[in-house]
Amino acid sequence: MSTPQRILIVGPSWVGDMVMAQSLFIELRHRHPGAVIDVLAPAWSRPLLARMPQVRQAIDLPLAHREVGLGKRYRLGRKLAEQRYDQAILLPNSFKSALVPLFAGIPLRTGWRGEKRGWVLNDCRDLDKQALPLMVQRFVALALPADTVLPTDLPDPLPVPQLQVKREQARQVCEQFALPPDQRLLMLCPGAEFGDAKRWPCEHYAEVARDHINKGWHVVLMGSAKDQAVTGEIAALACSDACHDLAGQTSLDQAIDVLSQATAVVSNDSGLMHIAAALHRPLVAVYGSTSADFTPPLSDQVAILNTDIDCRPCFQRECPLQHKRCLTELEPSRVIKALERLSASIIMGDMQPCVS
Repeated sequence: MSTPQRILIVGPSWVGDMVMAQSLFIELRHRHPGAVIDVLAPAWSRPLLARMPQVRQAIDLPLAHREVGLGKRYRLGRKLAEQRYDQAILLPNSFKSALVPLFAGIPLRTGWRGEKRGWVLNDCRDLDKQALPLMVQRFVALALPADTVLPTDLPDPLPVPQLQVKREQARQVCEQFALPPDQRLLMLCPGAEFGDAKRWPCEHYAEVARDHINKGWHVVLMGSAKDQAVTGEIAALACSDACHDLAGQTSLDQAIDVLSQATAVVSNDSGLMHIAAALHRPLVAVYGSTSADFTPPLSDQVAILNTDIDCRPCFQRECPLQHKRCLTELEPSRVIKALERLSASIIMGDMQPCVS
């Protein structure tokens, strides 16, 4: 088949996964410089995709999470047939994610084997999980020809996500939320959609906040409306006008702009962690029940911290032993020291947000 010029990506359903998908988009544009890349994904992902210059347009997937919606998928597929895509690349491994490209009549449909969908894909690949242990490797590998020997032919180094932010827009958003200009901003992301077993304790976050406020920094608490109880407790413990709680107040669009202005970030393993990494902000990533061995933040300006107790990683939403020692025993002093190690690069001024 000729080189694909019009490519439809069926995107993932989680913030962090969508951030990592940009590595695939970068590799596709490297291999096919003139290609048009569209992404079919949940509507919430539009602010992320708008900051990826490799993507021409986001196409909303009008279905709830886990909804099969066969009729909706058929109608969307027939509508997308008008675009005459050369190739579809599927990042989810589900059967239903393969239906829209099939209904659209896209001649080359590429993805990893899963949920007995081999007959729906005509470029269905067998995944060697040991050869490709990272999610980003599995995404980027789908840009390679089917007969490519993996993982030796993957680009080295792998392309890393790099979200683009408009400088003036970010300044206006920070002004809207009364964040002080020309101040060092430590942004804390204490939420985790997956569950409590990924959340570093509030009192630990508060100790880091107080330490930096005492050093003249301002602290910004980031998160969704679901995180307001957590950020409210941290703000109460920090007890300072220099602590700004924005949880539930920002759209995803605004959260990206605010994070782009961070001097440094501390985050649980979460979507905001991946966004901070893709903005190339100095980042301390705290891991509890999960592991950085599969979906690490993709940046060289990251310190990854965890404890070494035998029961982690358990990958459970709630601690099955009801002690959460993997996080309670990760002392705030370790995070503070990690931030201090990153500070040399901050002072040198070589860590700048991706702005235009």
